[in-house]
Amino acid sequence: MQRRTFLGSLGLGMTAAAFSENVSLSQAHSAEAIKRKTFTTNREDGRFQETAGFLQNQMKINPPKLAFNPHMKKAEFPAWQEAVRKKLRELLAFPEVPTQPEPKRLWIRHREGYQLQKWEAYPEPGCVVPFMVLIPDGITQSHPAATVMCFPGSTWSLESLVGEPEIGKKAKDNVKNRTDWKWQDNRMALHIAQQGMVSIAVANPATNDTDSPLRGRAQTSINAILLGRCYLGISAFQKAHIMEWASRQPFVDKNRIGVCGHSLGSEPADVLGVLYPDLVKAIVHNDFCCNWIERTIVMNGEPVSDHHVIPGMYQWFDATDWEASLAPRPLLFTEGGRANQLAKIEAAYRLNGAEDKLKIYYYKKYSNPADRPFDFKPIPEGLTVEEYFQYANVDAPKHVFRPKRVVPWLKEVL
Repeated sequence: MQRRTFLGSLGLGMTAAAFSENVSLSQAHSAEAIKRKTFTTNREDGRFQETAGFLQNQMKINPPKLAFNPHMKKAEFPAWQEAVRKKLRELLAFPEVPTQPEPKRLWIRHREGYQLQKWEAYPEPGCVVPFMVLIPDGITQSHPAATVMCFPGSTWSLESLVGEPEIGKKAKDNVKNRTDWKWQDNRMALHIAQQGMVSIAVANPATNDTDSPLRGRAQTSINAILLGRCYLGISAFQKAHIMEWASRQPFVDKNRIGVCGHSLGSEPADVLGVLYPDLVKAIVHNDFCCNWIERTIVMNGEPVSDHHVIPGMYQWFDATDWEASLAPRPLLFTEGGRANQLAKIEAAYRLNGAEDKLKIYYYKKYSNPADRPFDFKPIPEGLTVEEYFQYANVDAPKHVFRPKRVVPWLKEVL
């Protein structure tokens, strides 16, 4: 599945009505309700015999305990923010590990305007994580640079982020032609380095560089859960390990570190922003803004993919809550999303007097508010994923990294 974005900055003036999420979920136009299959019960006590219906209803009637309240007082925000941070770290189950070897540099290549380095990290026993570092010419210990951690999507390799030839079969199959506009745009780390910032591209777990012919990402994610962990927890832990290492390098200005995630990489970018507030100064969410609970409910309990699962998360918060907790640090969304969810995050920034630190662009298709007919409208249940994307202002075929939006913004805020 895909999605993505362009023009159309979001004005910071949305109303409190945007937060009537339960009302939006429970109401639907009668004509739509007739057409769609949804969970129902005819029992007077309102109980569901269908287990799937019971669980979907549980999501509807039990809001997360740490959901952001747009009406909270500013003085209450830091305590709520810390509670989200503490609970997220707990749910992600970061392991306690003995001291591991420092990352090892494998080779150096000189390119026009920058140096390309291949490294591997050892975040925990038995684990190797490849990553690449691009250092622009002129960056030295006496002239350290702003640095951006770059996390790829679900189909793009580490090599694609730095503009190098693909080496894995899946990645090669994905890139039939290097003049392809998506390949050109998705060279995230290269675009950033060409503008004078150090960029560090880190591979995702079980994806291209770290994939296995024996078991794919979905099965690997299930095994992680059976071990008391989860895919996102492993991904974030590995990336945090490399980010902390980077902060100690002489060519990195540790006071100007940002994280930038595209698609699959957007969640670990958010997570590092939440868990490392003193280190991460700016966050790029190169995907649309999605509340997974809302999406699951309106799609008749269709669960998130295995690699999105954080066991127990729905009891406490959703992704839009931890994104709200990033206020007041600079945050960029490149693909818009559901208006009510963006409004929640907007409220957190407004509460902190940081409206100018939140930047939101939409897909070109939805850049004009007149082309977003479902903004702040009730969202019916029983939607297909294609229908949900219409309500979320997502133009899936145009899902790609947006260097013309992201890179200038990073230069400005870092």
